[in-house]
Amino acid sequence: MITTRCIDTDTARIAVHLRGHGPVALLVHGYPLDHRMWLETLRSELAARRTLVAVDLRGHGQSPWMGNREHGMELLAQDLADVLAVLTDQPADVVALSMGGYVALALQAMQPRLFRSLCLVDTRATADSDAVRAARKTSLTTVVEQGRRAIADSMLGKLLAPQADLLARGRVQSMIESTPVETILADLHGLMARPDRTSSLSRIAVPTLVVVGEHDAITPPAEARAMAAAIPGARCEVVPGAGHMVPIEAPAAFLQLLDSFWRD
Repeated sequence: MITTRCIDTDTARIAVHLRGHGPVALLVHGYPLDHRMWLETLRSELAARRTLVAVDLRGHGQSPWMGNREHGMELLAQDLADVLAVLTDQPADVVALSMGGYVALALQAMQPRLFRSLCLVDTRATADSDAVRAARKTSLTTVVEQGRRAIADSMLGKLLAPQADLLARGRVQSMIESTPVETILADLHGLMARPDRTSSLSRIAVPTLVVVGEHDAITPPAEARAMAAAIPGARCEVVPGAGHMVPIEAPAAFLQLLDSFWRD
């Protein structure tokens, strides 16, 4: 059974969704999503060996927006550090997708001792390109003037592979449309402002797995392979048929990779 708990920090109330036993494995969602992207992971047999903890970043899911104009990656990373301080006194396995990966890399730079291992899913270490930053600026106006449905419509084709089924599309759309407009604005500002962390990859000293969908149009396999090559001992796995949302589009393949990674 998945249980939900709210953890109060000095600056936020963070909802976490837990299932399982053993060392903590922190699951960090992407933009503009929430913990529901990890439902298959939470319900999997991995819960027999890990306490699976899917977090709702501030302003997402059941974690309220706290009035921040910008959700900087370091701010979100500190929220994760505060959550881990409450849940465990041991290093955690961190599994993070897309924006969650940016947050995980920020946390790794801030407090590497918190990590037992790292799994980066459909993400990158580089900062936004000029073209991506310009698109995010357009999204700032779009979400205010046209609403969250317009953001969902513009993102679905990029987040999911063309062959993704209707349930996957509907699920991602529901997450986007339930994210507050204020949160989307704060996320976009934080994403545009995040630094390039490529130079810090060589300092990651825990076992690391990089996972990417074969058809990921946002963070393509070539970027994933380059990121893995820069992390000592990391390996990269490309999941056939999937886009940017591997845990939703190919849950069986993703869980098999994670299980094998944690057994190594």
